[in-house]
Amino acid sequence: MQDDDLPRPRGDAAEKLSGEDLAPYSQDELAERINLLKTEIARVEAHRDTASAHRKAADALFGKPS
Repeated sequence: MQDDDLPRPRGDAAEKLSGEDLAPYSQDELAERINLLKTEIARVEAHRDTASAHRKAADALFGKPS
């Protein structure tokens, strides 16, 4: 069995981050965290768009299944 065939573990890093207490962070640390999250969002969106383009190309080449 390949790793792609295994179910994804429940609760990913984003879910864990969303439950974290932000009170201990300074304003500068919060600003840095926001910048890191924005960068990660851009990375995920780019991957999603690339995957979507690959899927559309495959559908066009092989025909979309009914």
